Amino acid sequence: MDKKIFVMGGGGFAMEADNLLLDKYLLSLSRKKRPKVCFIPTASGDSDDYIKRFFHAYEKLNCTPSYLSLFKPHTDNLEAFILEQDIIHVGGGNTLNLLCLWKQWGLDSILEKALNKGIVLSGMSAGMICWFEQGLTDSKGIGLEVLDCLGFLKNSACPHFDGEIERAPTYTKMIKDKKILPGLALDDGCGALYINDALKDIVSSRENVKGHIFNEKGDFEILSPRFLD
Repeated sequence: MDKKIFVMGGGGFAMEADNLLLDKYLLSLSRKKRPKVCFIPTASGDSDDYIKRFFHAYEKLNCTPSYLSLFKPHTDNLEAFILEQDIIHVGGGNTLNLLCLWKQWGLDSILEKALNKGIVLSGMSAGMICWFEQGLTDSKGIGLEVLDCLGFLKNSACPHFDGEIERAPTYTKMIKDKKILPGLALDDGCGALYINDALKDIVSSRENVKGHIFNEKGDFEILSPRFLD
């Protein structure tokens, strides 16, 4: 069973309500004609507005949407619920809080089971970096820092590479200073698909956005995405 993880630097329904190209691409990664998609908004503190925007977008698409709350859980069997899904979509917000809550609830282990079962894992911003060994985050509110994450994917990740002015210089310098592992940086509107731990596809919902793969010296290769239409 292939292990698929689709990550986005930014964009999708959360940032582009009228541009669901990345969301449609995500749905295409499932083997199902009408996949079950579970949104996990932990990083936003289960923002009501965020959840409403998810349903507003995904109810227009060919899927069956749901969401999982760890603040007001609707089931006492998280594992059974998660393993019934076809796609897990993790929202943005505070990655540190996300990881703490997931570990306390055992959701990190459940999601690893889901990945091994062939359920597609995905996410934007916090939902991007959480899958890697490390991520560049502002979760503590004191600037950009390194955060150890789940390690389902090797190396590090940085979202919003073109969308937040400090991201690119900070990530580059931290890699050069060996404060963070080399890795993947994505502009807003750019997505990357990993299959069985290997980068297989780069796509975008916007023109003129890019992906970047950094080596240990802080040098990078520009990845030109395939524009979705």
